[in-house]
Amino acid sequence: MPAVTAPAHQKGDFFVDYEDKKFEDVKALPGEKALVTFHTVAFEGSIGFVNLLQATRLKRKGFETSILLYGPGVTLGVQRGFPKLGDEAFPGHMNFNNQLTKFMEEGGKVYACRFALQALYGHGEPSLIPGITPISPLDVLDLVLLHRRDNAFILDTWTL
Repeated sequence: MPAVTAPAHQKGDFFVDYEDKKFEDVKALPGEKALVTFHTVAFEGSIGFVNLLQATRLKRKGFETSILLYGPGVTLGVQRGFPKLGDEAFPGHMNFNNQLTKFMEEGGKVYACRFALQALYGHGEPSLIPGITPISPLDVLDLVLLHRRDNAFILDTWTL
């Protein structure tokens, strides 16, 4: 067997070139909007958290950004903690709560469908993270259509 002659990687080494950006850093023009929709279950994959980061990035690029939690997506917006609300039971347990709270503190809007919240997942409005606006199931489509009418960037996420 041949000997390994390359030096071992060390903590702090880079594996890829993080500074090689191929595209311009797009910023929102005045008045541009973005909507990120979530039809995904919390903790069932990475897409929920990844798109929370994308929504935050859109907000920081200057887009008037909203998040729509509907269907299983409302599970991202409920208060968590164990043994008490706000306690982190394991590393990453509070990722959704923390990222949604940060997004709203930076001026983002978050909406959650009341039908999914109660009928599908057995939660009431007090279960939502403070600052999330509960909406009628009839508002889900209208929120998307309003963003479409405003020529907004819309990022839809569907997983089951």
